[in-house]
Amino acid sequence: MSIVRVALDIPLPRLFDYLAPDSTESDIGLRVTVPFGRGSKVGVIVACLVSSEQPVDKLKAVTEILRDMPPLPPEWLALCEFCARYYQTPLGEVTSFALPPMLRRGKLPRRSKAVAVSPAPTFPTLPDLLPEQAAAVAAITGAQGFHTFLLHGITGSGKTEVYLRAIAAVLEQGGQALMLVPEIALTPQLEGRVAARFPGTRIVSAHSGIADAARARGFLDAMEGRADIVLGTRLSVFLPLPRLRLIVVDEEHDASFKQQDGLRYSARDVAIWRAHQNDVPIVLGSATPSLETFHHAASGRYGLLELTERAVAEAPPVVRVIDTRREKLQDGMSAGLLAALGQRLERGEQSLVFLNRRGYAPVLACPPCGWISHCQRCAANLVVHLADRRLRCHHCGFETPIPRACPDCGNIDLQPFGRGTQRLEATLTERFPEARILRVDRDSASTPGKWQALLDTIHKGEADILVGTQMLSKGHDFPMLTLVGVVGADAALFAADFRAPERLFAQLMQVGGRSGRAELPGEVLIQTEYPDHPLYRALVDHDYSGFARSQLDERRIAGFPPFSFQAMLRAEAREMSQSLEFLAAARTLAEAMLKTAADERVMLYDPVPMRMQRLMTLERGQLLVESQSRPALQGFLAAWMDQIYSLKMPAGLRWHLDVDPLEF
Repeated sequence: MSIVRVALDIPLPRLFDYLAPDSTESDIGLRVTVPFGRGSKVGVIVACLVSSEQPVDKLKAVTEILRDMPPLPPEWLALCEFCARYYQTPLGEVTSFALPPMLRRGKLPRRSKAVAVSPAPTFPTLPDLLPEQAAAVAAITGAQGFHTFLLHGITGSGKTEVYLRAIAAVLEQGGQALMLVPEIALTPQLEGRVAARFPGTRIVSAHSGIADAARARGFLDAMEGRADIVLGTRLSVFLPLPRLRLIVVDEEHDASFKQQDGLRYSARDVAIWRAHQNDVPIVLGSATPSLETFHHAASGRYGLLELTERAVAEAPPVVRVIDTRREKLQDGMSAGLLAALGQRLERGEQSLVFLNRRGYAPVLACPPCGWISHCQRCAANLVVHLADRRLRCHHCGFETPIPRACPDCGNIDLQPFGRGTQRLEATLTERFPEARILRVDRDSASTPGKWQALLDTIHKGEADILVGTQMLSKGHDFPMLTLVGVVGADAALFAADFRAPERLFAQLMQVGGRSGRAELPGEVLIQTEYPDHPLYRALVDHDYSGFARSQLDERRIAGFPPFSFQAMLRAEAREMSQSLEFLAAARTLAEAMLKTAADERVMLYDPVPMRMQRLMTLERGQLLVESQSRPALQGFLAAWMDQIYSLKMPAGLRWHLDVDPLEF
């Protein structure tokens, strides 16, 4: 009797057996429609059996084995099994997540019957490589089997050219390459550059902004070997590639590579495991590597490839700090920054004023009575968006019109406090009426079409002063941009998150690197009340390595990653007491397990409310688990999860485990 074991998208750590008389071992990896509850579901066959632990008379028969596409390859199933095991997520949820939406619904996209065979790539005239670039290309292309490289290059040093040369070598050998980028906005720009370099090759773009049918076609083209290069965001790490020979992760430090809901995986870490699985090299590129990656390179675990020279500009931009302690700012901007903006206007050059806070102001308040524009659903304030006269929560999306008077006391003189990009735009428009000012944030670039229009305006030189958030901080070349002014960065210096300084340094170095990328010299001006802070001194000296080593010394003393490994159990419910009671019960189970195992390598912390304790009307708590041994932590988590699933919980409570969390 033939029985198939099926992974279904169910939040339970188990697989389901079904009768399938016509099934064979060759069906492993095929999608299957099965009855489940009162309806039906589409799952993936992960095994064929001759017997089941369940009584045969209790087993239901499959509705249909979908043989309209080739089976998902064993390597893909192994990748899903690794993610399920490491991130403590049911295998059915992982396989469902890793499939494009159309395929997970049991459908197939329309495809041409003709098989397009990619001709041998023809290469255009290539730029000359600097010696360090040539050495990096030689190291990558000469690597035998699995090897992890950190390509540490200053902004503008030509990391992309190194990637393209390594990809060219892979294509010449008939292999496939996978390249991951952090942002959807960067994918079309990079896709154009890759397509121009490799005419005639089949390039598949993979990110969440692509239509369902196109995503499914790209997945199938990659799996069947029709795609030569896969270029995409974090989800592209799950595309099956039978001829995979190289993986590249650009801006590997970027937090966008970590999924924050559903399957909470790190695409960078999964890519490294996948490179090991396929015995191929992987390149992690960044001007500001994550401290974990930098630590591995410094200790010799990763190969370190350094690019210390700019490929076009003669020198990196000059970084200066503007001491604002004794200066009266003019609408948030210093006299020095305003003068520098005026000089660029006179010379016909572009400037960028960077403020990583969109909207007009962070909060609206009533000074007489103390009313503040709190979000009704979150422990956050509603942000003033003056352009369309709305108050918006940037966490849950709730919005409401700006009130004409204070809801509490009726005062009509409500005041916006603080500043966002919209307020900065208004200030600069008033200060420089002759300037063409362009605001670039998620409000002005809300669609791919609007985003591309903004980029075209900048490249055509039709904007003099850009006001932008982190959307402009990486991956863009603006030849006429020679000045970057940074406003409002000090708050991150004293954030509760131990990763905040690392993120701030990376953000400022990235946005500063947008200036002076062509022949014109660049300058970065950072307004701060702490001009002697070590982080700013390291930025002035362009000393990422010194900054990274000082941060690693602090983390070593504190026992933070990469010198420990962490997992965070989170719960959310209508009442905070329910969330904390669930976490306390889970901690009790963990204490009993650790006492029995006499394992002191795993440390449990107390359940506490999250920093943003209410989100979308739910009260949230968290419980941190930590160990200096990754195997010890993983072994503990696997056993702990089995027990947590058996806990009784109040209706409406939701929980999840985040392994290697980035957010606290």
